[in-house]
Amino acid sequence: MATQNSSQPSQSIPNLKDKIPKLEPRRRRPPPSNPLPLPETPALPPPPDTSSHSFQVPTRRILSTKDHELFLSSPTYTLILAFVFGLTDAVVDTPISAVKDDDCSPIIKSLINVLDEIEALVLATPPDNAEGSRFGNKVFRTFLDKAKAASPAWHQKLGLTSQDAISEVETYLNQSFGNRTRIDYGSGHELNFIIWLLCLYQLQIVKTTDFKALVLKVFVRYLGLMRTIQSTYYLEPAGSHGVWGLDDYQFLPFLFGASQLLHHPFITPMAIHQELTLEEFGNDFMYLGQVNFVNSTKTVKGLRWHSPMLDDISSAKSWAKIEGGMRRMFVVEVLKKLPVMQHFLFGSLVPAVEGMSTESEAGISNEENEAEGGGVVVEHGGVKHVHNASSWGDCCGIKVPSAIAAAQAMRKQGAGELRRIPFD
Repeated sequence: MATQNSSQPSQSIPNLKDKIPKLEPRRRRPPPSNPLPLPETPALPPPPDTSSHSFQVPTRRILSTKDHELFLSSPTYTLILAFVFGLTDAVVDTPISAVKDDDCSPIIKSLINVLDEIEALVLATPPDNAEGSRFGNKVFRTFLDKAKAASPAWHQKLGLTSQDAISEVETYLNQSFGNRTRIDYGSGHELNFIIWLLCLYQLQIVKTTDFKALVLKVFVRYLGLMRTIQSTYYLEPAGSHGVWGLDDYQFLPFLFGASQLLHHPFITPMAIHQELTLEEFGNDFMYLGQVNFVNSTKTVKGLRWHSPMLDDISSAKSWAKIEGGMRRMFVVEVLKKLPVMQHFLFGSLVPAVEGMSTESEAGISNEENEAEGGGVVVEHGGVKHVHNASSWGDCCGIKVPSAIAAAQAMRKQGAGELRRIPFD
């Protein structure tokens, strides 16, 4: 009897093992995937045969949505992508110091000499007294005139013998310093410098074996030159927000710089918040160097205040994520953006395709000859391009003062350390 009574409770207890769901460790949700495919590097086409080539001065040809669509499906689009990404691939895991002066080819040394001479022109053309002004200094135009006059001799030193070839190629160099009318500078002008190098490749003056030095020596020297020009003439950012919140002026240092850091053993994306890391490695890695320069020109301390996109990007798990994002941005936010590409210039070495508009057909003058404060309206296939006295341009943004000018003005006033407040 006792045995039966003791067994009854065990029979009434349910088997919880079958009732309670099995506990499993919580799984993190996968991060949202980018629907845009990672753009790969197309094969770089060989340079054209220029023995019987007909050169032409570059002009704007993307003046409508249709023109832009024709460009995006053209061999020229592939050529630009192949060249820019080819330069990017050439500097993977390579610090600037890895390329020694003695290892550079004669053409690389000649290109650097040209950029040195351009900077000497800047120093020989000081701005007038613009105390209190944070907008562009008009002496910048005098510098441009001097550079344009010296340009043929520079190109002859690079090996160009045809005056027609010089007239085409020099256009891109002359346009790479900023806009004469608006006295501003942005990623479109930076792209002109790259297209200048592309033209030299098309003429077989530079080779694919020069690509690493083109980035780490020539482009880095161009960055230094542009910082001098921006600081001297207070160039305004081209567009209200610079390169989509990355930087007021440059884009390619972040693409090339992410490639340099692609598999770095200890510098992580979060390192852009570490002043000691920026100071120690900024001269060797473009990404860090550009962040350092941006910080030095702002009256607000902290990337999250003045460069929120750079701040957001720093949370990426790897430089591979950042490099891939920069590639996507170059395609989507530069080549595929009509307001940016309507300023692009096409000649014979970087040609337009049949069916694209011409400036004469649209009834407009080239950008360099636009009257200061004059309005240009192109209603052609949905494009409206306005540069007027208020600078409220549909493509070029609102006229905003140079952050460099603000920083320089404060130093001239003896303010010493810049005011570090969230908003200025």
